[in-house]
Amino acid sequence: MSDSSPIPAADWSAIRLFAMDVDGILTDGTVQISSDGTETKSFSILDGMGLVRLNRAGIAVAWISGRPSEATTRRATELKIPHLIQGRTDKLVALQELAGRLNLTASQCVYMGDDDIDASAIAWAGIGASVPDAMPAALDAARYVTRRPAGRGAVREICEHILAQRSP
Repeated sequence: MSDSSPIPAADWSAIRLFAMDVDGILTDGTVQISSDGTETKSFSILDGMGLVRLNRAGIAVAWISGRPSEATTRRATELKIPHLIQGRTDKLVALQELAGRLNLTASQCVYMGDDDIDASAIAWAGIGASVPDAMPAALDAARYVTRRPAGRGAVREICEHILAQRSP
């Protein structure tokens, strides 16, 4: 795990896919469930803008979530996330399948996650990322740990690194 040793610019410039978990990465990891069964989640506007900017720059974006959620579907639709994969706990397999469909190698992928089920995908990706309060397995697998917390700009931090290495 490292957030202090910089990842070389060449590694960031190779990125063509930013894939991530949802709960605990795009959100603070909490889910509110009302007595009528409705679920709500809080998503950061900062993260959303970063993802929109990646899409505009031609970087593929994917959300790979272990649990299906209507709130996640609605936010993904709003942001025009091209690859929404829900109900998959085999994150590495899901990421490798998507990378294969997109003709991408591991070195062209960032994967960001926060839990044990994300660790193998984090380790496989060219740049594996996590958040400061992630589980130890995710932190151990990560090359980059954000300074910003989950659901509060951590995803945007990664977007900014990718975008900084793009040609204008």
